[in-house]
Amino acid sequence: MKKSLIVFVCGIWALCTMSMPVHAQEKVTVLLDWFVNPDHAPLFIALEQGYFKEKGLDVELISPSNPNDPPKLVAAGKADIAVSYQHQHQMQVDQGLPLVRIATLIATPLNSLVVLDDGPIKTIADLKGKTIGYSVGGFETVLLKVMLEKHNLTLDDVTLVNVNFSLSPSLFTGQADGVIGAFRNFEINQMAIEKRPGRAFYVEEYGIPAYDELILVANKKSLADPKLRKFVDALEQGVQYLVNHPQQSWQLFIKGNRSDLDDELNRLAWKDTLPRFALRPGALDKKRYKRFAEFMLQQQTVKNVPPMEEWAVELD
Repeated sequence: MKKSLIVFVCGIWALCTMSMPVHAQEKVTVLLDWFVNPDHAPLFIALEQGYFKEKGLDVELISPSNPNDPPKLVAAGKADIAVSYQHQHQMQVDQGLPLVRIATLIATPLNSLVVLDDGPIKTIADLKGKTIGYSVGGFETVLLKVMLEKHNLTLDDVTLVNVNFSLSPSLFTGQADGVIGAFRNFEINQMAIEKRPGRAFYVEEYGIPAYDELILVANKKSLADPKLRKFVDALEQGVQYLVNHPQQSWQLFIKGNRSDLDDELNRLAWKDTLPRFALRPGALDKKRYKRFAEFMLQQQTVKNVPPMEEWAVELD
């Protein structure tokens, strides 16, 4: 009798369970700024550790075919989140794109002016009459202009040449005496591997206000969607695991179809990028953001700066 009753109860429980609605995980599409690299580590650690899944999110990380597209696609409602740059975000907001910063990946500048360590350039003043290579005009030119001003030089005192993305090679071949736009966690390591070490001049030490290099942006219309806050919370878990377990995190990062990242350059970049990740991705330093926005305005990189709540927020 007892056995029959247990079977009956279990059967009823099974039927009730089957009839309960299954809550599907919410899809979140994240567009990266470039091919996968250590700059994106917190995103992949949160994914591999299941932190997004624990929040009920099905997150897809996508490398763009065109690195200029991700924020524009988010603005058009084609994706949920894009990895962007603080200066790029400021310029796109100025152009009218409905984008808002919701989190930070890398909380320090990575950009730098780089020369050969064994070359004749020992200070920025030595660049007078020299050739400077760059990849992307606009912001990089502004950085160079301000850095030169610290040594009473102007852009007219140097020759600018577009070397596309061949920053280090242009130094090796003598095409350029210095390059602006080199990332200190990549180009410097790449030059060391090639046995042609570089000397970096850090932009924040030459008159440029500190800024976040990599940020996450979402469409202004989606800010009330709870999944964005869940995403940021899971990302913070990823950062915490990353800084507590860097070696285990490296293995998670190169897991599966990302095994081609397991080379000397990426291992060195991993080590150098680790201390630069935002430990509180969702936190917003309003004064810092305002200071950099005013710098962009002063340098005429943007025409106006809207109220901060329209372009940078700390999600509720």
